[in-house]
Amino acid sequence: MSQRQVLQVFEQYQKARTQFVQMVAELATRPQNIETLQNAGVMSLLRTLLLDVVPTIQQTAALALGRLANYNDDLAEAVVKCDILPQLVYSLAEQNRFYKKAAAFVLRAVGKHSPQLAQAIVDCGALDTLVICLEDFDPGVKEAAAWALRYIARHNAELSQAVVDAGAVPLLVLCIQEPEIALKRIAASALSDIAKHSPELAQTVVDAGAVAHLAQMILNPDAKLKHQILSALSQVSKHSVDLAEMVVEAEIFPVVLTCLKDKDEYVKKNASTLIREIAKHTPELSQLVVNAGGVAAVIDCIGSCKGNTRLPGIMMLGYVAAHSENLAMAVIISKGVPQLSVCLSEEPEDHIKAAAAWALGQIGRHTPEHARAVAVTNALPVLLSLYMSTESSEDLQVKVLPHDSKARRLFVTSGGLKKVQEIKAEPGSLLQEYINSINNCYPEEIVRYYSPGYSDTLLQRVDSYQPLNN
Repeated sequence: MSQRQVLQVFEQYQKARTQFVQMVAELATRPQNIETLQNAGVMSLLRTLLLDVVPTIQQTAALALGRLANYNDDLAEAVVKCDILPQLVYSLAEQNRFYKKAAAFVLRAVGKHSPQLAQAIVDCGALDTLVICLEDFDPGVKEAAAWALRYIARHNAELSQAVVDAGAVPLLVLCIQEPEIALKRIAASALSDIAKHSPELAQTVVDAGAVAHLAQMILNPDAKLKHQILSALSQVSKHSVDLAEMVVEAEIFPVVLTCLKDKDEYVKKNASTLIREIAKHTPELSQLVVNAGGVAAVIDCIGSCKGNTRLPGIMMLGYVAAHSENLAMAVIISKGVPQLSVCLSEEPEDHIKAAAAWALGQIGRHTPEHARAVAVTNALPVLLSLYMSTESSEDLQVKVLPHDSKARRLFVTSGGLKKVQEIKAEPGSLLQEYINSINNCYPEEIVRYYSPGYSDTLLQRVDSYQPLNN
């Protein structure tokens, strides 16, 4: 056999390996092929090809592994059991940018499924290598590493702390300043997933200078980037007064209010969530939101959307109103009560109705004047029917008619009970049953006192009263 023939054997072998790994990577994109590939022992074959002398075969083998691991946690578990992770981590530090992207994709695909699988990635020493990739010249490598770190951090505080300890946060803050939108998005998302778990982790994000850079990008035209930025700022703000004040000091008001008018529903929802997370802490922060026009803007936003997009705005109005009489009055003056009543009537989901009922309760509970503002919007018949509905959840029923004497007394002094008596219901109708159930919460003479025409009845009794002659 000539030298040329010998070389041809090797060329054919290389060609066969290339064709095989490309075909497996292609087959792995279709769910119907996954089980067959797994049963055929594809994992151990791909593991061998990760060590191939040909770089393109290595990269394609890593891509195929990533696609398989991404599919479900059983396959991700198989990647761990086949001892593939240490090889990936080793190659991640040594190989070219194409391999780095493919290897980081495998780590991301394994880590996303569960805290246990994410921990397996940490245990094999991947974090240090991924953090080094955040400094890579190629933005695609940075992006792939940020994805993997985000999927590890999002599970719990311990894994997030491991990502922080590896030095990821300052580099993620640098990534949000890069020109590539995709890199900005995933870096903001990773910071959000780190900050969400605890005040200490949120503080590390603040200490790295993230808040100022995030705040500057609130008006970026890219909707996906905007909702990641708003989410990250919300996750920082939610933990404490100090952290919320840090976000406010980055001058997010009034610019964040423009996001409430955005075409993208996620941007609207996340902007409302951010304002809610700030307003909930103290009367002073709520007053700052009111002064910036935040209450009126949130009420308009609630009116312009439906379903779960409304929820954070509804909650925000409740939090503001709960702080003080004056703040509750600010919600009333901004016409928050009619909008909440609309949500109560329109929304099919119990948890949104419950939030609206809770917010109305926070507005109405301060004084009879506040309660009257709730009573005159025709919310009471709706609340009444929700309380009585067999389809309403227990949580919703509790929000609608609290079982305590103070709330029942306020319902009377605010004119609520009187308003219920004025509702004209057909005798024997479901509405009449609801009214009877409310009336049963009170002594009979109180109900009679607030019934229409009772004062006339009393006057007639005065007229017909014959005093006893002494």
